[in-house]
Amino acid sequence: MTESVFLQQLGLIVAGAAVCVLAARRFKLPSIIAYLVAGLILGPWTNLVEVTGSLDLISEAGIVLLLFLVGLELRLDKIKGVGKVVALAGLVQVLATLAAGFLLCRALGLGATESAFLALALTFSSTVVAVKLLEETQQFDSLHGRIAVGILLFQDLVVIVLLTLLGGFQPESQLRWETAGQSVGLALVKMMALVAAVLAVSRYALPQPFAWMARLPSGLFIWSLCWCFFVVAAAHGLHLSRETGAFLAGVSLAQLPYDHDLRRRVRPLMDFFIAVFFVSLGARMDPGAAAGEWELALTLALFALAGKFAVVMFTLARLKVGERTSQFVALTLAQISEFSFILTAAAVRSGWVEDKVLDLVGLIGLLTFSVSACFIIHNKAVYFWSRRLGLLKPFLARRHDAMGSRPRRPHQHIIVVGMNTLGRAIVSRLQSRGEQVLAVDTDPHKLAGLPCETLLGDVECFPVLEEAGLPHAKLLVSALRIEPTNDLLAYRCQQAGIPCSIQAVDLTTTDNLLEMDVKYLMIPKVDGIKLQNRELRERGFLSA
Repeated sequence: MTESVFLQQLGLIVAGAAVCVLAARRFKLPSIIAYLVAGLILGPWTNLVEVTGSLDLISEAGIVLLLFLVGLELRLDKIKGVGKVVALAGLVQVLATLAAGFLLCRALGLGATESAFLALALTFSSTVVAVKLLEETQQFDSLHGRIAVGILLFQDLVVIVLLTLLGGFQPESQLRWETAGQSVGLALVKMMALVAAVLAVSRYALPQPFAWMARLPSGLFIWSLCWCFFVVAAAHGLHLSRETGAFLAGVSLAQLPYDHDLRRRVRPLMDFFIAVFFVSLGARMDPGAAAGEWELALTLALFALAGKFAVVMFTLARLKVGERTSQFVALTLAQISEFSFILTAAAVRSGWVEDKVLDLVGLIGLLTFSVSACFIIHNKAVYFWSRRLGLLKPFLARRHDAMGSRPRRPHQHIIVVGMNTLGRAIVSRLQSRGEQVLAVDTDPHKLAGLPCETLLGDVECFPVLEEAGLPHAKLLVSALRIEPTNDLLAYRCQQAGIPCSIQAVDLTTTDNLLEMDVKYLMIPKVDGIKLQNRELRERGFLSA
């Protein structure tokens, strides 16, 4: 009978989640909202589902797989070139939002413990919502997508540390700070030992077995899950959180060349367990208690949307990231996180806060997920609207020198796009001849150390070319080896009446570029042959 009831309730959860996801897709809302609404319908509104220990077990498996998948996203090359920007922006955002959120909660009359956990819930942004919408809108590999994903991964690292710290404290009335400090210190030592052990095994022991299993994709998938739950068991044995072990297992496998295939195979399984987790979470919520706090929930949701947007926008602008990219990143991070629920639920289980705090976080999640999803999907329209109304000016860094204000970009300058070997050589040659040069690239690491003015941005976005002063330039040079981008640059230069020089990698594209009035085509193979022939003639090996 018990098994029959469990299967019946699990079936209701899956069916309810499927129907609500279909409705949410109609309005382009994240699936997490659909799952929470499904939980509210099946739980407190109809009492069709009662959360049992078996459902809790499935929910915990979903959290383990979610952290495993997040760890699989942590490839160093994903945030290569934007690491400094990500670290500084992520650190400032976490500290500023945490402090401001705590003070706001205290000002609203909440207790210190409730304020602390609510501030944590407001600090983090949703990796699931942001990554899913970035992928759906084909913005995942853009500059703002890479920066946003990097900051999200930084936040996830902070969450892992907090989960470890949470296990080191116990909310006992007679808890002494000395005992608590020893518990936290011991937890951190265990965590560092686990990190060292996992990374050592993944570097020296895992590559060969996984290379063998790569010939059998299904076997590779099973091996990855085996490794995941092995590390989870090791973390549990060290009295660390299961989430910590799952995340470390994912990070260790992310550095292997099979991470893309593993993510693709793990995601459907994770989606099922996560659906059960959030539907169960919604079924536990008490909408009546949360509705009594709607003013508080609305205030905190507004803080999560506007406060995080302001902090991220202000910080990125001062790190010399373009205004368009800064706003897109800020819009992507303007919501609370699925980890907000996980942390709050852990705090409820440990007795730190009451159930009403989890209900409040659920209501905030519904509000912020809905609004931020619209912002991410329509970020271009939001950008042009806010730019037209001048709403971005308070966030942007003012550029001036000791003599007063000066133009943002020089006139009669040369714009060089793409700081690869060829681009950097062109910049050095032009600069040595006394030309005013502006170097543009999406990678701040490549812009570092150049003897000219630089601009971080994606030239496929027209506002970046506007900021580079394209209408006032005397030449644009593209050293890029990306044909669609070069075609677009040639078109932009033709429209602006600015001569351009483009690197042509594929000879079949030369006719198209010449039709767009490109003044000079840089063809490495042809130019190399010409240089070689000239050297041979000068040395007398070839007749003139």
